[in-house]
Amino acid sequence: MVEGAFPGFTAHPYCSEVQREEDLGTGIPVSIERVEWSFPWLIRPLQPDNMRAPLLQLSSTVPAREQNPELWPGKEVRGTGSELYLCRIHQDVVMAAGGAACWVAVALLCLALPAWCGCPVACRCSFATLQCLEPDSVASIPVLAPQESENVTEIYIEYQPNLENITETDLGSYKELKNLTIINCRLVHISVKAFQSNLKLQHVNLASNSLEHISWRVFHNLPLLNLILRDNPLSCSCDIYWLQQWQNIERGDLISQSLTCHSNGHPKPLEDMVIDNCSMPQVSISPPQLTIKEGGNLTFVCKVTGDPIPTVRWNTENLDSHYTLQEAIRGTTLELTLYMVNVSAKDNLYNLTCKAENRAGPGDDMVLLDIQFPVRIIYLRNAEAQHHWCFPFAVDGNPAPNITWLYKGKPLTESTFIYTQLFPDREDGSDQHGCLFLNKPTHLNNGNYTIIVQNELGSAKETAIGNFMVNPFEPSDPEGLIPVLIDDPIPTNTTNNHVTENLESRVFGVSVAVGLAVFACTFLLLMVLVINKCGQRSKFGIHPEASVLGTEDDLAVSLRFMNFGASPPSSDEGTLDSGLSSFVENPQYFCGIIKDKDMCVQHIKRQDIVLKWELGEGAFGKVYLAECANLSPDSDKMLVAIKTLKDANESTRQDFQREAELLTVLQHEHIVRFYGVCADGEPLAMVFEYMRHGDLNRFLRAHGPDARILDEVKMPLLGQLTLPQMLQIAAQIASGMVYLASLHFVHRDLATRNCLVGEGLVVKIGDFGMSRDIYSTDYYRVGGRTMLPIRWMPPESIMYRKFTTESDIWSFGVVLWEIFTYGKQPWYQLSNSEAIECITQGRELERPRTCPKEVHLLMQGCWQREPQQRLVIKDIHSRLIALVKNPPVYLDILE
Repeated sequence: MVEGAFPGFTAHPYCSEVQREEDLGTGIPVSIERVEWSFPWLIRPLQPDNMRAPLLQLSSTVPAREQNPELWPGKEVRGTGSELYLCRIHQDVVMAAGGAACWVAVALLCLALPAWCGCPVACRCSFATLQCLEPDSVASIPVLAPQESENVTEIYIEYQPNLENITETDLGSYKELKNLTIINCRLVHISVKAFQSNLKLQHVNLASNSLEHISWRVFHNLPLLNLILRDNPLSCSCDIYWLQQWQNIERGDLISQSLTCHSNGHPKPLEDMVIDNCSMPQVSISPPQLTIKEGGNLTFVCKVTGDPIPTVRWNTENLDSHYTLQEAIRGTTLELTLYMVNVSAKDNLYNLTCKAENRAGPGDDMVLLDIQFPVRIIYLRNAEAQHHWCFPFAVDGNPAPNITWLYKGKPLTESTFIYTQLFPDREDGSDQHGCLFLNKPTHLNNGNYTIIVQNELGSAKETAIGNFMVNPFEPSDPEGLIPVLIDDPIPTNTTNNHVTENLESRVFGVSVAVGLAVFACTFLLLMVLVINKCGQRSKFGIHPEASVLGTEDDLAVSLRFMNFGASPPSSDEGTLDSGLSSFVENPQYFCGIIKDKDMCVQHIKRQDIVLKWELGEGAFGKVYLAECANLSPDSDKMLVAIKTLKDANESTRQDFQREAELLTVLQHEHIVRFYGVCADGEPLAMVFEYMRHGDLNRFLRAHGPDARILDEVKMPLLGQLTLPQMLQIAAQIASGMVYLASLHFVHRDLATRNCLVGEGLVVKIGDFGMSRDIYSTDYYRVGGRTMLPIRWMPPESIMYRKFTTESDIWSFGVVLWEIFTYGKQPWYQLSNSEAIECITQGRELERPRTCPKEVHLLMQGCWQREPQQRLVIKDIHSRLIALVKNPPVYLDILE
């Protein structure tokens, strides 16, 4: 087609030839006989107001004599010829395709150019809804682009007299659809496969249409809660017998609609309908249960009655054993016999189902195959790092096998820290998949692990290797063990000659010992005097000038609280940058003048620390659970968390000392307690209070409604958190923030991932950098390597990098939102850039469904755009304490 050949049309680059053209004016039909084409384009004319036009519908119901399509702006394109017709109107393409090619063209185009499959002009589209309310504007359910239709949960259409059919493809892209309303239309027919892709559909309203017959197959596999069919001219026939049965069992809320059907032109209540020669299939299998060993033969007879005569079949699609079928009719009973020969162990626990169906409805019966065979090991893999370390395995056998383990050839005793767990298999079969879990093992647990499985018919074993970690201490201590003195040493074999003591030797030995003791006491006394005189001299092997705390006039002292060197993940590949200066610390504080604070850091001896296992790893070192002696006068040993520094250069040693000195200042019941440092030898280590339940974000998810679908090895002990418990958690975090604010500390990364949970639902602010890559999506890269938790930051922090006590208040509001959504990520439906746009434009997070109105008001008070208008943390804490003492009586959910 030559550009400018007639008004309003230009050639498309894929067009190569037009055999006939007609000069047309505005609003005159376009008729083009033939256009060569090489790519299917969508049908969309441009409206006079230059607004985006609706898709033109392709029809395959037009008589074959209409070979040429008529293209009307905004109207339906009709045609069934084998040619494809293409033209362009004001840079917007119009196409008509004939026969089967038209549907392929539309489908391919919506995949290739989904932006063109937009919302029709006569309809309204939002993120989750599609509404077509303008009368006589659509003839079928509109087709949206995949990225638009995949989020639609509700479709509402009314007053569309041209909407007569719902085909099997109309709703194929609306996989999240839950509510469908089509009322006051002329709907006549619904395909039995119309809802095959809408497996979440729960509410269907088809009132005031022209439906006479509806097959039970339309709704058979849907989890319907409501099906509204009133004011339809239903015909009293066997096709709607299933509706009467649904009424009888009160399914789909049909009993409340007073449905009627028409017989010989007269309506009658549906519950009074009597249809001759109409009954649902009744199915039974004989025998109902058999047990046989592998290689035997089985015979099952499926007996079916029903009117009209049902169709019957066995579901043998995935049956591995050889089988034959034989059909017979005995009176009114149809029998379908299944003969299985040389049965295979692969069919054990197979759900063998006999299904029957007729116009009235479906029926089925099932028998579970029980085939016995010797145990076997499908696989055993080497240890993998999951939430806990895991030896994945799969075994099979009937009777079910008994599973035991060997460690280095000796029986392994299982406990709460080393245990076997089997995972339920949702598919048919007797395969048992599971793991031998080791809860944070150390190098002491490295070695060979052997699984032994056995049942009445046989046994098997296989070995795997576990390499959990290398020795974290110096090479001179290969086992990482603390020497233990033996009270009653075993005497060695000596002769009587060597037993005789030399008196002079004993006197000399005692004299030397006394002299050494006097020298040691004198040396210790001198050391005490030097320490008292020098005050805060470094214990970390660095120069005195490295100290960062001085007089009262020193301001803006940086504190990497509870997270030394554990900056957020910094690359898409999951690696972490090592430069401290490039990160916004996670979390980081700034403080003002610190008065009357003892900055002496307690020194803990390495021999008092016994590692148990690894808890996690940050960018600059690992965190271990350990036992530590001599920390408290009340107990001999106590569990602690040890954070190590693997690269101890001059710069990191200075940061290590600075963090230790500042952590010593913070003493509060809702701040994780810092005990001291271990600086003799390598690696340098900090000793913290151990919080058993880990970070609050994972704790919330494990105790929320979605705990079963998350990657949690065991079900939580507390079950789902209650409203008083969530209020208690929030109040404790607020208490810790009140304390930090009193010291003029600003927390730049307050979030549930940076709070820890201990026994008795005690929550404290603190983080050891144990998240690894788990929370990498919580941070946004800016300016190269710097990572910011933008979803928790207020507008002034995002735009101007301004962090104040008021910015902490904003973050606390987001923490409240996290608590009441059971650990969801703020703005989880948006990308980082979209979240930034929402925050800076003043949009707020939606009120969680479990959030009382009083708490939502607190959130809104934290999210005021002007920092000075935000609530004060003391007031927030007071209001939360009041709610804890007197929780709301009811939840005002999503008004």
